[in-house]
Amino acid sequence: MPYNSGMKYLDILLPFGLPPAELTRDILRELKLPALSTLVARANGGSQRRTVLDEFSRALPHETWLSQHFGLSVSSAPNANKPDNPTSSPPIAVAAMHAFGLSAADGHWFMLQPAHIHIARDHLVLTDIRQVTLTEEAARALFDEAKPLFDGENRTLCYGDAKTWFMRADDWQHLNTSTPDAACGHNVDIWMPQGEGARAWRKLQNEVQMQWFENGVNEQRAASRQQAVNALWLWGGASAEATNALQAPRYSHAFNLHGWARGFGQALPADANVSANVNAEKLIGTSGEHGFLLLDHLIAPALTGEWSEWIQAFQAMERDWFAPLLQALQQGKLKQLALTFTDNTRITELTTTPLSLKKFWVKPSLNATFAAPAEEPIQ
Repeated sequence: MPYNSGMKYLDILLPFGLPPAELTRDILRELKLPALSTLVARANGGSQRRTVLDEFSRALPHETWLSQHFGLSVSSAPNANKPDNPTSSPPIAVAAMHAFGLSAADGHWFMLQPAHIHIARDHLVLTDIRQVTLTEEAARALFDEAKPLFDGENRTLCYGDAKTWFMRADDWQHLNTSTPDAACGHNVDIWMPQGEGARAWRKLQNEVQMQWFENGVNEQRAASRQQAVNALWLWGGASAEATNALQAPRYSHAFNLHGWARGFGQALPADANVSANVNAEKLIGTSGEHGFLLLDHLIAPALTGEWSEWIQAFQAMERDWFAPLLQALQQGKLKQLALTFTDNTRITELTTTPLSLKKFWVKPSLNATFAAPAEEPIQ
């Protein structure tokens, strides 16, 4: 095996890399992923591990996995969650603030994200917040309109970027919140904040909604047939102590941390490579013991049920990632590749090495990995 001056071990997280059980057979007929099929079919014997979470958990499986692997387990939050079935969102707000260059040495902070809630037949539903596209100018206008309302309640409001704001509420440390992706597409009543401070937040939220109802930004959005920004989604409550618990001794580098996941970069050593945009060749050549890669391209189409787009995104990852990573393993450039697939309730983890790839008699297939735990592998 040649001397390896690049990355030795790599963990990859693929949120919503598992298709819905009811669509698995149809989707597998469309997917053409020879490299990934080889990687998963020839994983180390006994390395595959499956976990099933409660469908009403306030954080999705990949969000819980991320938090635990970067030392920010949801169970470390003040409301003491069960790690596999969190009753609140990960305490990520302060770490995310630091990623934006904002100071939060004191107090308890929450993330706030501009959102659209639409009226279904008999309830309100949160839309995927990725669909709320805001320019900096429009976001600043909404922020400036909302800020006096927060000031009036002695709540400090800070601006991160167009999609991410922060609020300080020291007396809401035990407020249970849900991540926006966990709540997406569901009746918001089930996923709204619960506990001490919930009523006060609803009151403040209502005031913001009334303020924004007929403002210039939403009038312009209506004229261009865009969704109104009619809500703020509150989650990720954290104190400085929670951020101090951040640690990732397992990882020397992390790649493609986007959005709120950028906060996990605070857990890495000061000299770590925390790149938001990297390709397979550059990653493989990065000198380091153990890297982490987030491939989050499947979240948006999965949340909106656009499975043709999901398939296309998976095919692109086959070309851009799995084919070159398979080659790197075969050539001994990588010593180990760990893959973690999730959906809205499941986590499936497996590990592949150059030695396990030599099982030439094992036919490349995704069937055993994509099948639901209670099912037989798909033939």
